[in-house]
Amino acid sequence: MWLDPAISLVIAILILVGTWGLFKQSFRLALQAVPDQVDAEAVKAYLSNLPPVRAVHDFHVWGMSTTENALTAHLVTPAGHPGDAFLHEVSEELAHHFHIHHVTIQTELGDNQCVCSLVNDAG
Repeated sequence: MWLDPAISLVIAILILVGTWGLFKQSFRLALQAVPDQVDAEAVKAYLSNLPPVRAVHDFHVWGMSTTENALTAHLVTPAGHPGDAFLHEVSEELAHHFHIHHVTIQTELGDNQCVCSLVNDAG
């Protein structure tokens, strides 16, 4: 009489334990949170320390799926546009070192006092 409910409880607990990690990942995706395997501060420091970059703002990292990560950022480069080779190299480094494979970078010419309307919303 008590065997069926006990077995049902054991099966429910096994399912819950087996899917807990996927549930957590899915919840973080729904919130568009920074993925666990990405250190956003290290990524921002990497971008900030690139030779032509004076400042980084409007910086966002999020998971597109449980295996794919994306980044958008504005890089202030006072000396002018650094060129496509620079952007390609940055994208390759972000993929290789930080596991970010979908990168959108906007370069802004000028100094730190740029007129970008998003500079005050920098994250």
